[in-house]
Parts: sequence; structure tokens; C-alpha cells
Amino acid sequence: MSSPRLAARALILHDEKLLLVNAYPAAQSDLWCAPGGGVEKHNSLPDTLIREVHEETGLTVDVGAPCLINEFHDPDLGFHQVDIYFRCTILVGTLSDTWRDPEGIVTERRFFSRAEMATLAFKPDSLPDAAWGDTLLYDPLELLIRPDR
Repeated sequence: MSSPRLAARALILHDEKLLLVNAYPAAQSDLWCAPGGGVEKHNSLPDTLIREVHEETGLTVDVGAPCLINEFHDPDLGFHQVDIYFRCTILVGTLSDTWRDPEGIVTERRFFSRAEMATLAFKPDSLPDAAWGDTLLYDPLELLIRPDR
């Protein structure tokens, strides 16, 4: 059995709106999540996050304190991931419709108010509390949402 995958994710509030991305190519799903991605060996969590946020959004960020630890899994696939979310601030850049994720995974990126998130499909469930809260949260194991289900 393999170890859980480790990922770093950014909670970026700008004008009281949270940056989210849709990481499903060709509109396979309407699920939104925070930008970020898998940690590569010998890369720190902040370095991973700076790289991933830039790839997915074109933004350069400063990585702050952790604010959420989330686990999700798919027992049928043997998949288990641990995401560590960090509060981040934008140093350079603005969102652009012309920006393209080099890996082609993120197809949309935009800021949402907390009220707008009430009508949005997103994961993890604790995302608004983590983004607009001021404590470190732990969101225990939840099932992975797959577009084919």
C-alpha cells in the first residue's frame, strides 16, 4: 500500500473574495477548489505552493501560516491525499482569461465572495470557515468527488 499523497493549497483572499480554480479539463465537473498541488520530493510546502499557484493562476504569492489540514480519499481506487492549506497574499499579478495552466488541468480561475460560495460546488466543505476564519482547522477524511460518479 502506498503512502498518502501530500499537497499544498493556497487560501487567497482579495477584496474579501476567495480565489478558487476549476481543475477539471473540458468542463468535466463544476467542482471548485483552492489552487495548489502535489509536493515533489525535496521541495518545501511553501516552494510547492508558490510554483503551483503560478502555474494555475499566473499569480506570484507570499505564503503565510497554515490554516487547514484536509484529508480525502477514494477507497475504491486506493487513493488518499492530505492537503495543507496556507494563507497567502498576492505579490505580483492579476487574473487573466488568457492565462493557461501549462499542464492544462485548471481551466477557470476566479474570486468568489462567501455569499457566492453558498451556491457553488466546492471542496473541502470547511473551505469558507478556513478562509474567513482565524484558527487552524482539521477536516477529517472525506470521500473524493469524481466526475464519473
